[in-house]
Amino acid sequence: MTASREQELAALELARALGDSVRGRTSPNPPVGAIILDAHGEVVGSGATQPAGLAHAEVMALAQAGARARGGTAIVTLEPCAHTGRTGPCTGALLAAGIARVVYSVADPDPIASGGGEVLALAGIDVEGGLDAARTAAGALGPWLFAMAQGRPYVTWKFAATLDGRIAAADGTSRWITGPEARADVHRLRDIVDAVVVGSATVLADDPQLTVRTPDGGLAPGRQPLRVVMDRRGRVPDTARIFDGSAPTLSLAAAAPRFALKALYDHGARHVLLEGGATLAGSFLEAGCVDRVVAYLAPTLLGAGPTALGPSGIDTIADALKLEDVSVEVFGRDVRIVGLTHRTHEPVGAPHDTGAE
Repeated sequence: MTASREQELAALELARALGDSVRGRTSPNPPVGAIILDAHGEVVGSGATQPAGLAHAEVMALAQAGARARGGTAIVTLEPCAHTGRTGPCTGALLAAGIARVVYSVADPDPIASGGGEVLALAGIDVEGGLDAARTAAGALGPWLFAMAQGRPYVTWKFAATLDGRIAAADGTSRWITGPEARADVHRLRDIVDAVVVGSATVLADDPQLTVRTPDGGLAPGRQPLRVVMDRRGRVPDTARIFDGSAPTLSLAAAAPRFALKALYDHGARHVLLEGGATLAGSFLEAGCVDRVVAYLAPTLLGAGPTALGPSGIDTIADALKLEDVSVEVFGRDVRIVGLTHRTHEPVGAPHDTGAE
């Protein structure tokens, strides 16, 4: 007796939720979720990938299921790995547990870890891949899959502005343009990325802490994203709050976004949040290195002051970058607009990429 298709799809939904729950905590590994169904299709184990070097989702789920996994089905958001790294191959764990069937949603694009489905099939396991793959790939796995394909992290550019596009008043004051609900959402966004990136000008002007904080302003417990300042001239002093020890910090002297992103990829980051400022955002956009935009707009007018985006290589309305797959949500009095750039991406280090800007 095996699980029905309805039970497998329901289990995949649970597995996706598990993967979503560990976003920002698994890199450079993918945020994977796994569910174990017994021979009757009942959920007996669940797990998500742990931080790098610790157990993968399948191992976590099998440990919870114990002997009830024998003869059952494993539902996994990503094809089980077939290689030994800091942990053993998940294929081996599935075989040792006596799993009879494995269903995975998205094939593993990593040439080092891929091939697990074939290994399991050759061992006599009933294997099915591609179950509801498009929806899974659009979720928590999306940035990781992008990073694996492009050789650089997925970049989300976030900014907060007035209705007329100002990120600060003419006198430089900017706290607070948006309300507490929108600011809380920003901290949720920081919580699911690997790194938060700003330019030296933003640090010098605003001295941000760039941490994930609780609604009362305290430092959120547990893991914090890497704080990154692009400071090729070495202008940021050691007294800046980004060096306060509350979270890991990296100063990059790279002059080009693509080189900076390659450095972050090599550092293990797969999803980064670009937070400021206008000049840096413009250079990232011009280099084709912005993949998603998250804009918080306040129902406020200033009429003067700096804007969210600096020069980005767009000189005419015909060349304007139009976001796609746009969603709109209200947070208190503010509006959040999210859209994808759908740029044509090329791997970092392509022969014609000199890094010049």
